[in-house]
Amino acid sequence: MDKFGLSQPNRRFEDPRHLTGRGSFVDDRAPTDALHAYVLRSTVAHAEVVSLDISDAAAMPGVHMVLTSESIEADGLDNRLTSPAAKNPRDGRRGVTPLRPMLARGRVRFVGEGIAMVVAETLAQARDAAEAIVVETEDLPVKVDVSVGGAPVHEEAADNVAYVWEKGDADAVEAALQGAAHVVRLTAEDNRIMVASMETRGCFAEPEGDRLHICVNGQGVWGTKGSAARILGLGKDAVRVTNPDVGGGFGMKSMDYPETFLVAHAARKLGRAVRWMGDRTESMLSDNAGRDLLQTAELGFDADLKLVAYRSTNVANMGAYLSGYAQFIQSDLFSRILPGVYDVRDVYMKSTGVFTNTTQVDAYRGAGRPEAMYILERAMDFAAKELGVDRFDLRRRSFIKADQFPYETAMGETYDVGDFHKVLARAEAEADVAGFDARRAASEAQGKLRGLGLCYYIESILGSPEEAAEIEFTADGRVKLFVGTQSNGQGHDTVYRQFLATDLGLPPEAVEVVQGDSDLIAKGGGTGGSRSVTVQGSANRVTAQKVIEKFTPFVAETLEVDEVTFDEGQFRSPGSNVVMTVLEAAEAARAAGRSDLLKTRETTELPGRSFPNGAHLCEVEIDRETGNLEVVKYTVVDDFGVLMNPMLAEGQVHGGVVQGIGQAVTEHVVYDETGQLLTASFMDYGMPRAHGSPMIAFYSEPVPSTANILGMKGCGEAGTVGAMAAVGNAALDALYPLGLKQVDMPFTPSRVWALLQEAQGAIAAE
Repeated sequence: MDKFGLSQPNRRFEDPRHLTGRGSFVDDRAPTDALHAYVLRSTVAHAEVVSLDISDAAAMPGVHMVLTSESIEADGLDNRLTSPAAKNPRDGRRGVTPLRPMLARGRVRFVGEGIAMVVAETLAQARDAAEAIVVETEDLPVKVDVSVGGAPVHEEAADNVAYVWEKGDADAVEAALQGAAHVVRLTAEDNRIMVASMETRGCFAEPEGDRLHICVNGQGVWGTKGSAARILGLGKDAVRVTNPDVGGGFGMKSMDYPETFLVAHAARKLGRAVRWMGDRTESMLSDNAGRDLLQTAELGFDADLKLVAYRSTNVANMGAYLSGYAQFIQSDLFSRILPGVYDVRDVYMKSTGVFTNTTQVDAYRGAGRPEAMYILERAMDFAAKELGVDRFDLRRRSFIKADQFPYETAMGETYDVGDFHKVLARAEAEADVAGFDARRAASEAQGKLRGLGLCYYIESILGSPEEAAEIEFTADGRVKLFVGTQSNGQGHDTVYRQFLATDLGLPPEAVEVVQGDSDLIAKGGGTGGSRSVTVQGSANRVTAQKVIEKFTPFVAETLEVDEVTFDEGQFRSPGSNVVMTVLEAAEAARAAGRSDLLKTRETTELPGRSFPNGAHLCEVEIDRETGNLEVVKYTVVDDFGVLMNPMLAEGQVHGGVVQGIGQAVTEHVVYDETGQLLTASFMDYGMPRAHGSPMIAFYSEPVPSTANILGMKGCGEAGTVGAMAAVGNAALDALYPLGLKQVDMPFTPSRVWALLQEAQGAIAAE
């Protein structure tokens, strides 16, 4: 069992069933006789709905129902999706939260907004009926750019400002910048991306007696349960929500969407199961997007080139409505790691959210932390070039030192542990930075530009610090572990088995991980913010320890010994060879009628967050003739604390890095001036692919966290947090010698070629 314990690179239990087509996803679980729902979506970005005629559609063959905003309100539904408003720490003012109806209510505000939902016997019938709906609209001015002002999207949002959020002493930072020996300023775009999970969003709902079952491919069930009860006017006990296997979430599936509750209402009203599954273009039109902000960093250095002041400002796109956590991502979550890994006390940030006639923007892998690291680390590499100093040395001058931990940042966060000097030294060696000049010369000999980029990131584990676990011994000699998180493909089934193999000496095949069912698990924090291994892992351990504590006196009584210890996965009587496994103890307890021992539930709350950190080193080659940028070498050294499963951790890093490279090199959501989405299929949207992804070298330099009993730090989002700036800095390093200082993602061939032409034109003009 030690070979399957924690910190062992065990292969995933989930993979065989997924690779052989035995997964169980929403579309697999939907009842075969379920009705099909289809959403008619707006084809214009901003318009008044003058008239909406559904009569022909409602009369078409197979159609059972056509839902509109008017009809669901007539049925008594609470026709709004709610999102909290951020409160400005400086003046206490909250952002605005305009009504977001589940179907357009008098006006459409983005291409893809739902206008009506048709429910029919077949999907083809539902689609045909949707085409028969007559919608008359009157166009309104459209706003798509990320700026304050423009054509109003909502009357209550003056200048389209959704919120203003500030933190830090603005006057002190201004004075520090004024007094700094050197000031470097950089503005950078953080382009909008689509999440494009392998499995598109979907759900079904079915009556279960007096109750309603909603199955949705989300990242937790409890938020959906609460929203469904509110929207449908039901008691919470009348709603059961389940999450089956989920084919990728990345934050996008963690919040509420209209289709879930429209399908639930239809199922309840018709007394039949109803299913909905988005197609790819529909998902691109309606799924929450990520990033999309314009940022500026101002860095002040003293005469010794130590960072003494940092001012960060951003304007962030909210889309047409607020979604889930939208107001907090580029404000509060961004601020958690604003100063990065640097010992700088004068820090100030300001974030302004704006509405546009585009799809909503919300959490995407990292949610605010990649954006914070992108602008800071891009600015640090840029500063090194402008100041004529080595980029590694510039960072080392300002690093928080190992003996300064625990360290309270200027933003009020307490970093518990870290050794940034050690991690960076390892990264510099593993990436063979000393040999870079020779590699650059070899690239130049082939007519290519080569650049090296560095990002030293830190991120904050987010989400609820509280979680519970329940361990139940079943009559067939197995163990059920009930957890409050939801796997979206990360490998939870494997890791949680590893916990019990380590803590209770259980064979992994005897463990069943139970997740995603609000009837079986009363409360949970879901998955997000890389919280699963730290928060749920801690709950698993505390519960396992409680199992041992409860069983010990019973085992002593059963074995007729005075003392029992638990060691190496077995109960033992010291000084004898008498042993009993946990499963044997459970069997004995069942035979003795001790049902109180067979089920144990414990809740734990972490005292603080953990802060994964690490160094990403990226090398790119740029073809001078075509502008094609290729990532040719990539090295990561991470401090994740104690690794839960090194192989799975490395896989998480690989996936995160590729998503970061995707945004930096190929991915870009594009709207035209009328709000039409020009990148609504994989023919137009540049998803990263295997042939464009490098081999990624991964190394670990752990400093165990003190914020949880496992010493672990989350790893699910770290790859993305570090990747964007590493690639951006590599592109800058390649292009800077040509006089190019403003280089922004995505580094597509056409954009890079245009930069090369700009540089060539500047040289010719001289």
